[in-house]
Amino acid sequence: MDLAVIILTYNEEKHIGRCLESMRRVSDEIYIVDAFSTDETVAIAESYGAKVFQHKWVNYAQQFQWGLDNCGIKAPWVMRMDSDEYLEPGLIREINHKVHQLPADVSGVYIRRKVLFKGKWIKHGGFYPHNLLRIWRNGVGSIEQRWMDEHIVLSQGKTVQFKEHIVDYNLNAIHWWVNKHNNYAIREMVDLLNIKYRLLDADKRLLEMESTQAKRKRFLKERVYSSLSPGMRASFYFLYRYVLRFGFMDGYHGFVFHFMQGYWYRLLVDVNLEEFERKLNGDKGKEKMLAVLKEDYNIVLN
Repeated sequence: MDLAVIILTYNEEKHIGRCLESMRRVSDEIYIVDAFSTDETVAIAESYGAKVFQHKWVNYAQQFQWGLDNCGIKAPWVMRMDSDEYLEPGLIREINHKVHQLPADVSGVYIRRKVLFKGKWIKHGGFYPHNLLRIWRNGVGSIEQRWMDEHIVLSQGKTVQFKEHIVDYNLNAIHWWVNKHNNYAIREMVDLLNIKYRLLDADKRLLEMESTQAKRKRFLKERVYSSLSPGMRASFYFLYRYVLRFGFMDGYHGFVFHFMQGYWYRLLVDVNLEEFERKLNGDKGKEKMLAVLKEDYNIVLN
């Protein structure tokens, strides 16, 4: 097989077997970068023949780039997967049939992702089709160094679009989802702080690529969404998703998803941002901000 896969894990015993069951049908070079799980994640991964590395977690981007740099990938193509995702049978066939036949000037493959929430496919609200660069030639792809919303970027070559789907279906209970988004809200706060105050050197590679869905969303986030007033932007974003992008057509579970992810979560980010800025006591110098992030949030920006 011509494809290697990198999957990041931490306590994913509920999902990793399902993920690997589909991945071993397209790859015999599967790497797990685990953040020292305390459940059966590692044992399950090894039972599927995956090679497991363990590395301390800082954020998704740093962990994934560590995997790219240290796993010793041999295959000519690399794929990124999350542990709560799996491949539909049609995508398994498409990968096995097409990847090894791609022209030499093609360096990346976009794949559609379906998001399921409580068993319901979220088809509206801008969540489908969601095209992600998930396969690329070994050596030409790296991940943006951001605290949130990180994408794979290519150093050269064209991209193509596959027709079939990855499925994102997390099986955990809603309280787990809430805790996860509590953590995401801090990461998103850091991302918005960086947009506003330039605490880190901006990784502009995505905006320099060809026109993509990810590029358009990034532009809207950095130039439009971030310029709106906190609190108000959460309301606007929810109305945009739920009304203008027909999120209401996803039914009851769709309402829960769009409200929680499109309003509650976005409002939580803004509340965290407001709280952070109050802690500065009027001192908006870079050193003060970095100190507060380290002392109160255990986040060290390099």
